[in-house]
Amino acid sequence: MLALVLLLISGEALANTLTQNTSWTIDRANTSTKHRVVAYGDSIYAGYQGSLSNVARRSATWVQGEYLSNTWNADIEVIRRTKSGAKADDIYDNKIIAEKSYMQDASTKVVAFEMCGNDFLQARSAFAGQSGTCDIGVIDNALATCTKYQELAMKAINQYATTAKVKIIMNLYYPGYDADNGQSSCTVNGATVNKQAVFLPRLARSNYRACDFARRNGFQCVDAFAEFMGADYDANGDGTVDSQALRWSSTESEDQYVNRITSVLRSTIRDANGHLASPNTSYDYILSDNTHPTFSGSTIYVGFFGGTGTGSGAPDYSGGQIVNGKNPIYNQFGHERAGWAHSLFNPATP
Repeated sequence: MLALVLLLISGEALANTLTQNTSWTIDRANTSTKHRVVAYGDSIYAGYQGSLSNVARRSATWVQGEYLSNTWNADIEVIRRTKSGAKADDIYDNKIIAEKSYMQDASTKVVAFEMCGNDFLQARSAFAGQSGTCDIGVIDNALATCTKYQELAMKAINQYATTAKVKIIMNLYYPGYDADNGQSSCTVNGATVNKQAVFLPRLARSNYRACDFARRNGFQCVDAFAEFMGADYDANGDGTVDSQALRWSSTESEDQYVNRITSVLRSTIRDANGHLASPNTSYDYILSDNTHPTFSGSTIYVGFFGGTGTGSGAPDYSGGQIVNGKNPIYNQFGHERAGWAHSLFNPATP
């Protein structure tokens, strides 16, 4: 009975957003110099893993911080100001703006943010529950809202994070990609439509805009869609590794990118539950909830009903264990892959 009550509370809390902040110092031996990484976002950056009270310690930006600690030979304070279940406007208003002081600290060297996942997840749920004539406007509205707040967030971070050497946005992977490969309950012109075919073009437009806004505003773009949804070898024989071929390119227009993702390279997109590292090796990047990234290691307690968790500890991987900028598990978990992708933009010096 208690488990059922907690499950119901958990579902209700996430539907109404749940604060899951953390502040963790990666404490490197023989150094007292400390720099800061600040991350704003929803449950992805929070490291949500099915619990109100505990989040993954090694979420994407923590992993990035560990790489930074190794490169800079310094302590790295990773601050994650996040709300699981929050939509883009909530993250912008109540995290990036309301909690701007975290990135204003003079020790801040990296600021990252991600948003819009819940806008699209809620729109997808609304669309899936429709009967009669389909109202695709619910998904288009999510795209419009996402577009608005991604750009506003970059402008705000540029204004407040004056000591940051690198600023990052991470775009969206597609959780539930295979599950969406089915027909809708509603109809368009009297016929049902494939849900995946409805969502993918709009997700692609959102991802293009995230990376293009980054280009225009001095940000770097972590292409989570490419990193999660493409194999790490050339599965279609076009001469390019699939995860690289799917990446956003500044040489394309939005329509060209969308066509490449939804048509030209559509056959190379795979559900991230079975990310292919090689033809014979796959790793599960998505938890059993079919939404959040998998992770390695322990969790951080953030309060019984959410809140803020703190702590410190030595790096899990350092020195000789990081070879060519990769730790031994860099491609084996969703958060590890995202964190490694963030680290590609790490400055050589603080």
